[in-house]
Amino acid sequence: MLIIAIAGGTASGKTTIAKNIIEILNSNKVSLISMDSYYVDLSHLSFEERKKFNFDHPNSIDWDLLYTHLDSLISGKPIKKPIYSFTEYTRKEEFELVYPNSVVILEGLFALYDERIRRMSKIKIFVEAPDDIRLIRRIYRDIKERGRDIDDIIEQYVNFVRPMYVEFIEPTKKYADIIIQNEKNFKAAIELLTALAERHIIWT
Repeated sequence: MLIIAIAGGTASGKTTIAKNIIEILNSNKVSLISMDSYYVDLSHLSFEERKKFNFDHPNSIDWDLLYTHLDSLISGKPIKKPIYSFTEYTRKEEFELVYPNSVVILEGLFALYDERIRRMSKIKIFVEAPDDIRLIRRIYRDIKERGRDIDDIIEQYVNFVRPMYVEFIEPTKKYADIIIQNEKNFKAAIELLTALAERHIIWT
């Protein structure tokens, strides 16, 4: 199994790059796992408490569950991947059944943070984009897709997103095999990653 880990700051283009690879391959041998699905379960907290939770800190991730699930996929076993609700700020009761595939793409803020996950990952990617562009993308996404208001988005960005990026996420760039500058066009990077994944699929 080929695990491709794609890390980077908020709205840097991690998910877009991952989905582009899967779309080009047009293959049922590629699975996408978003680290957003592995936020810790906060159902024991009130809605207001969940809203104030720092989802941009590494402690927001259920690392043991993520590691166990990746290990299961490598061992050829399907997993019950959690489904996270961005409107309720916690996991849903439902889950998604994910089967082992030749290629698994893991994307998320902290995809390169945990040493256990890095050891599993054959290709490690870090996606960069200027802060102002990422902020604009995040505002657009959170209003359109997650029903957030502008004040909450800005407050979260200033208090959590930006400082956590500087402290925890940007330093993981040193672990990357490939750094993608996602400011305008990342076609060459997509073609390279797709070729590597295709080669692995052919030989497995």
